[in-house]
Amino acid sequence: MIPVRRTSIRLKANPRRVLPRFLGFSDAGRFEPVIRHVSGMEEQAVEAQLEGICSEFESRHINLRALFEAHYQRARAFVPVDGLSPARQLLIGAYFTHEYSVEAAALFNPSIVPHPDQSELEPGALRFILSLRAVGEGHISSAAFKTGIVSASGGLWLDPSAPLLSSGEVVSQPLSRDFVARRIGGNGGIDREVLNALPEYFTEAEALKAIGRLEKTSGQGLGPAKARIAEVFNRNYSLEFEEETPLSSRIIFPRSDSESNGMEDVRFVRFREGDKTLFLGTYTAYNGRAIYPQLLETEDFRSFRIRPFYGKAAAGKGMAFFPEKINGKYAMVGRQDGRNLTLMYSDNLYFWDSYELLQQPQREWELLQMGNCGSPVKTPHGWLLLTHAVGPMRKYVLSFTLLSLDDPSVVLASLGQPLLSPNEEEREGYVPNVLYTCGMMQHRENLIIPYAMSDSSISFAVVETEEVIKALLTSKNNRP
Repeated sequence: MIPVRRTSIRLKANPRRVLPRFLGFSDAGRFEPVIRHVSGMEEQAVEAQLEGICSEFESRHINLRALFEAHYQRARAFVPVDGLSPARQLLIGAYFTHEYSVEAAALFNPSIVPHPDQSELEPGALRFILSLRAVGEGHISSAAFKTGIVSASGGLWLDPSAPLLSSGEVVSQPLSRDFVARRIGGNGGIDREVLNALPEYFTEAEALKAIGRLEKTSGQGLGPAKARIAEVFNRNYSLEFEEETPLSSRIIFPRSDSESNGMEDVRFVRFREGDKTLFLGTYTAYNGRAIYPQLLETEDFRSFRIRPFYGKAAAGKGMAFFPEKINGKYAMVGRQDGRNLTLMYSDNLYFWDSYELLQQPQREWELLQMGNCGSPVKTPHGWLLLTHAVGPMRKYVLSFTLLSLDDPSVVLASLGQPLLSPNEEEREGYVPNVLYTCGMMQHRENLIIPYAMSDSSISFAVVETEEVIKALLTSKNNRP
């Protein structure tokens, strides 16, 4: 039995954490009566109503008036109107704004990585970032963040969360012709004449304008080409937060059509190549009908690039990067069939065309399915992979597998018994009998494992790396 220290930390959902979101409708008929009413109000009445709204809500949000202005512009796209005073514009924007409680339903499935800023710490301490799956109304998932510190001896502290939230701003960045062409190539292709009409780098608006000119000269409709290019820009976007916005205020909320119903279970890892460090977060995008594996990239947790994965192997849930290249290639653990662990290699960060079976369930407590719980940790004995497994009564447990350093397709050992199984407290919650995590972090001699308890709260477990290795290498039932 591996000694595991469960902490007393209990991180629970806070419904007071709200984002101001645009209140949209599918037809102009829902916008027109409001805009007409506000347009006909006396200016003094408009200003009085606006001040009342701001008095009630401004303390709950960052730069609320700027958001009202942005939401007015979105509403105006449905019902064009000109000549309105600034106060009327803001009031219309307020009508089409609503508060969304990002954690109203649940907060769970954490991952953990070292913070880019390790300044002003006690000797041997490490500052970390915790990413969290926050679920609100309509069961829409977004990515939230907390920070904390682990001491040299493995003690854990979480920083207080900032009270106000921001979902950042989508940044319009040009994409290259080659970038777009390769991504469209995996989705039915696009005529070479259309590609040649595009500049080497272009925004979505510039691409659609160039294709429009080609339509006029060629006399043919190019609607499918426009739709494919629009899809590439919709799914490949960048997001930025103001530098002064605290990390715990930043919420990555679904933006693209493919993730409109949720960004689920982000698995962050600190990826190093030479002297470059990048944080990679794989996640499951869900649009209400289908799932898509996608990627968050960041160097500072302020600017993010959102990119889909492409290729025959880009399927299923729970992909997790190795923290470095293996034999010159990117490597990931996946689960394309929903039951077995797989291993994938690629020369390109975004394109994955093949995979091989890595490990399959054999023991009674893992017989339904198994998967990774985030990226593996490198040790002198091999790659240490935290896994989850599902057995009778859909009980989720955590375990470990050890992979060869030089050839991770070789499974050296796996635990004959779970590392963690839900105890009496942990088994009760939104989804009973489930222990789950999206990542662990090694600090000195310890493995720090944040984990969700039945999708209802988050705690931490601490275990010594050498104890895990010893159990893996000495267990009589250590091979799968």
